[in-house]
Amino acid sequence: MSDVILEMRNITKEFPGVKALENVSMVVRRGEVHAICGENGAGKSTLMKVLSGVWPYGSYTGEIIFDGKPVEFKNIRQSEHAGIVIIHQELALIPELSIAENIFLGNEYVKNGVIDWVETNRRARELLEHVGLNDEPQTAIKNIGVGKQQLVEIAKALNKDVRLLILDEPTAALNEEDSQHLLGLIDELRRKGITCIIISHKLNEIEQIADSITIIRDGQSVETLDVKGDKVDEDRIIRGMVGREMSSRFPDYTPNVGETFVEVRNWTVESPVIPGRLVCKGSNFYVRRGEIVGFAGLMGAGRTELMRSIFGQSYGIFRGGELYLDGKKVSLKSVPAAIDAGIGYVTEDRKVLGLNLLDDIKTTTVSAKLKKISKRSVVDRRAEFEAAEGYRKSLRTKTPTVNEGVGKLSGGNQQKVVLAKWLFTDPDLLILDEPTRGIDVGAKYEIYGIVQELAKSGKAVIVVSSELPELLGLSDRIYTICEGAITGCLAKGEATQENLMKLMTTLSDRSAAASA
Repeated sequence: MSDVILEMRNITKEFPGVKALENVSMVVRRGEVHAICGENGAGKSTLMKVLSGVWPYGSYTGEIIFDGKPVEFKNIRQSEHAGIVIIHQELALIPELSIAENIFLGNEYVKNGVIDWVETNRRARELLEHVGLNDEPQTAIKNIGVGKQQLVEIAKALNKDVRLLILDEPTAALNEEDSQHLLGLIDELRRKGITCIIISHKLNEIEQIADSITIIRDGQSVETLDVKGDKVDEDRIIRGMVGREMSSRFPDYTPNVGETFVEVRNWTVESPVIPGRLVCKGSNFYVRRGEIVGFAGLMGAGRTELMRSIFGQSYGIFRGGELYLDGKKVSLKSVPAAIDAGIGYVTEDRKVLGLNLLDDIKTTTVSAKLKKISKRSVVDRRAEFEAAEGYRKSLRTKTPTVNEGVGKLSGGNQQKVVLAKWLFTDPDLLILDEPTRGIDVGAKYEIYGIVQELAKSGKAVIVVSSELPELLGLSDRIYTICEGAITGCLAKGEATQENLMKLMTTLSDRSAAASA
């Protein structure tokens, strides 16, 4: 049996006006974890869609050899039959169905012609335990967060007879603890002889888990590195990805903090799904003008729930609390009211809450504040185009034109369009919920610079992130949340990953009292 399980030779894939892949080649050894790295729009996901049959044979040129034999997959079912399973960055789950129903969709346990729900739920619990998810199998997908949905996707893949597992940004929506759990799971699969291909922008995780790395730049394969043999570190990966050295992950920045702009007092919100359960428990915090404030917490801690409830009470059932802007108490009971008050919110779930995938880029960019480019309720199309084009250039969104549909963009470039949409509203407070999820290291640097420029101009900025190094490098202060309660606040100079993690996992006496 050959040591090589997969070989892709001279793969070229074109879309109208764009050559996404050009003569890309890669070799994957049996039983290894093979990483694919590159900037947003480099062609990583496109290459995997070619491999898995999402882009069928005949729509590309080149050759795929799997397990020593040429393969010509015309759809994803054929690739899965061969033992290749892909988990896309865009999760393929049905929100209205339960976790168990999604895991076994198309592969149901049937007894006497009827689905055996006892066996279905039993097996689902086993798979969920394997990936570290404690939710009940009967829970609807729409009632769990995007991070948990990623774990459901992995459980779904493990239910199949997988020989080559492709994971496209598997930890993008996960915090540090859950990411490490998933990497341990991938390592366990490797020990069982399952080959894995992983696409990720978290280079520390790539360095930790990968045996080999193929780097793709501008649709072409640049090099393949042996992680141990070539003594690969993050700086070496970055140099291959961007074609240059990057001396720092964060731009130089000197904060200029002013007076308090946002103050939240005793903010309390009930879950819209579970009666009586509080997702925000008497939260108190403030943000000053010119300040970047981070929020850290484990998955399910309540960070997103807190931010969405502040943003026009767009999540949960409001049970009490006060919001002050520039010292004045305000009542913002809708998203339009929040926007008019100068608040912008970059959501963590760009597919569902951040974008209309049927719209083009220019329409999306101006959608949150149409009156800014309208006269007598008529949109100025020239102003619309110029605004979108300006953000396309400043954010370096990879697209031939702003007339392109956002649904055709890579995940990272979609995130840039979401950011552009809220920058266009010129907010006084910008809430960024996982702003760099699925974005490469070069684009992260650019977004960090934009966030810092907003703060320099006197804006207040909140950053919610599962990546503690990102919060430590970007924030002036960091609040921690545990089980819906704010448990602490650390200044930049005193915050470390260790003491943040301690506060993220422990309720203080005061927080515990608020939780009671």
